Amino acid sequence: MARNGKTATDIQIAVCGSAGDGTIAAGDILKRAMAKAGYKVIAFDVYPPEIRGFGKCISRVRITSDHIYSLKPLSDVLISLDDSHAIPHVDEVKDFGAVIYEDMPVSMMQEGSHISGHLASTHLPYGVSFREMSERVTSTARSRNIVAVGYLAGLYNMPKDVFYDVISEKFHTKPAALTKINIEAFDAAYLVGQDTFRLDEGHLNPPPRKKGKGDLVMMSGNGAIASGCIDAGLDTFFGYPITPATTIMERLAVDLPKKGKRMLQTEDEISAISATIGAGYAGARAATATSGPGFALMSEMMGLGSMAEVPAVIFVSQRGGPSTGMPTKTEQSDLNIAVFGAAGDGQRIVLAPTNVEGCYKCAGKAFEIAEKYQTPVVVLLDLYLSNRYEAVELPAKNPFKANCSKPVPKKKNGAVYNRFAMTKDFISPRAIPGDKGYRHAVTGLEHGENGRPNDAAHQIMSEKRHEKLLPVARYPGITMQKRFGDKGKVDVAIIGWGSTFGEVLEAMLAARAEGIRCAAMKVVLLSPLPLEPINDLMDDAKEVLVPEVNYKGQFAGMLTGATGRAVTRLNRVPGTPMEVKDILDEIRRLAGKKRSKGK
Repeated sequence: MARNGKTATDIQIAVCGSAGDGTIAAGDILKRAMAKAGYKVIAFDVYPPEIRGFGKCISRVRITSDHIYSLKPLSDVLISLDDSHAIPHVDEVKDFGAVIYEDMPVSMMQEGSHISGHLASTHLPYGVSFREMSERVTSTARSRNIVAVGYLAGLYNMPKDVFYDVISEKFHTKPAALTKINIEAFDAAYLVGQDTFRLDEGHLNPPPRKKGKGDLVMMSGNGAIASGCIDAGLDTFFGYPITPATTIMERLAVDLPKKGKRMLQTEDEISAISATIGAGYAGARAATATSGPGFALMSEMMGLGSMAEVPAVIFVSQRGGPSTGMPTKTEQSDLNIAVFGAAGDGQRIVLAPTNVEGCYKCAGKAFEIAEKYQTPVVVLLDLYLSNRYEAVELPAKNPFKANCSKPVPKKKNGAVYNRFAMTKDFISPRAIPGDKGYRHAVTGLEHGENGRPNDAAHQIMSEKRHEKLLPVARYPGITMQKRFGDKGKVDVAIIGWGSTFGEVLEAMLAARAEGIRCAAMKVVLLSPLPLEPINDLMDDAKEVLVPEVNYKGQFAGMLTGATGRAVTRLNRVPGTPMEVKDILDEIRRLAGKKRSKGK
C-alpha cells in the first residue's frame, strides 16, 4: 500500500476459535506487541453470549503505519484455532489474503469440517502443526495460541523482542517457568514462520518515527475511562456489575485504593446512583457506570441531581436492547434515554467520545464540567467502544483541573447564603455541607434561591437549570464537535456520533478519493447540541447523511427536531459495528442522485 510515495503498513489479522482456545489472549499479545513496536493499532474482540461454555471468540487486530479510524471489513489474515467457528468467516478474508490453520488434526474429520475445503481459489493457505509444535516444546497443547502468534510473527518478520516483553507481562503472576516455555513455543513457531515461503501480499514495513514524547499504550475504551477518572482525581466510585460497563468498575477497584480513594459495589443500580449523588452533594468527585437497563433504573435520582444542582458523572455503555436484549452485542440505542430520559424537563449534559483517546478526555473533563455547571454529566459509549483497543499516547502532564466549582464569596457578617442564588451566568456559588457560615437547604422539591420549597419559583428556576448549560459547547480542552473533509459547499455531509464516527471518517475519505465533494462532522456534545456549527455544515450541504447503529435513527431525529431540516437516515442493528462500505454506498447514492437532478 502506498501513500505519499511511500510504502505504508496496513494489515488486519483475525484470530478465530472457541472459548478456551486462547483466542482473545492471542489477539491481546499481538496488539500489545505491535503497539510497543510503534505501529498504530486498533482492535476489537467478539465474545460468546454464554456466561460459561465454548462459544465463538474472534479477535481482530488492524496494524498500520498511518492513523486509522476503524477496522477493515475484510481481513488480510485469518488464523483458525477452531475450524468449526472459523469456516463461516472465510469469506471475510480478502482476495489473495492468508488463511493459517491446523494441518495435523488429532482425529479423523468428517468431510467438509476442515477449513482447507472452504477456501476460495484466491485465498492463500498456510497449514501449520499448532498442536504438535506446542506439545513438542511445552509437553502440552495449551500453548497452541502462542504457537499461532509465533508463526504469524515469523511469517511477517515482526520484531521478536516486543513479543518477549508482552508474553512476560502476560504471565508475570505465574511461575517463571511458564513464561519461559511459552517464549520457547513462540520462538519455535517463529523460526517455522520465518522459513515459510510467503505467497500473500501483506507487508509489515518499519513503523513511522515516533513524534510524541509518551509511549503508545494499548487501551480499551473502558480502560481509558478508568484512566481518565484516576487522573481527574475521582474520589469515590459506586457500581453494580453489568455488561459491557463492568470492566470500568473492576479496573477502579484495583487502582482507586492505591490512591487512597474508594470503590464500593452497591446492591443495585438505584443504590449506585443514589450514593453517587450523595457523594457529589458532599463535595466528592463521584461517578458510577452502567448500561441501558441499569440507566433506566437511575432516571429518578438523575432528576434529583438536576433539581438539586449536584455534580455527578455517569458512564453508560450501550448494548443491544431493549430489556436484557443482547448483552454482548453493540448498539447506539440509549441516546434518547440519555438525553430525554428524565421527568419534568430534567436537563443534563451528555458527551459521547468517538475513539479510545476520546474516552480518556471525556472521562476526565466530565468531572470538570459537572462541577462547573453543577449538574449530572452522562458519558455515553457502547460495547464496540468499551471493548475496542487502540494504541493511545497519553499526555505526559495531567490535563485535568482538580476543582472547577464556582467559589462562594467571602461572607460578610449577617449575610445570608443562598445556595441557588440567581447570577448572570445562572451558576450559583457552591458551598459544601459543613462549610462554616454557609448552611443551606437542598431538596428535590421545586425551590427558591434559598433552597426552601417554593412552587412560585418554578419558571425562573427552570430557566436557570437550562440556560446555565448552554455555554458548555465552548468548554476549553475538549472537542465538542469538529468538521473534517472539504471546506465550503459539498455534495454530501455526514454527521456522526460515538463509535460509528470512525467508520464515517473512513467512508468520507474514500468518497473524497473518488472525487465526491463531502465533509464529515463528529458531534461529541449531544446535550445541549452545538447547533451553530451543525447548522453551518447543513447550509453547505446538498444532502445530509446520519449513520447510526439503532433502528429508528435517534440522533437523526434529534437533529431534525432541533434544526427543522430533513436528513437521510442510515440505520443498522446487526449487533455489530456499522460497516464503512454501507456508508460509502449511501454517500455515492446521494451524490449521484443530486448530480442527476442538476443535469
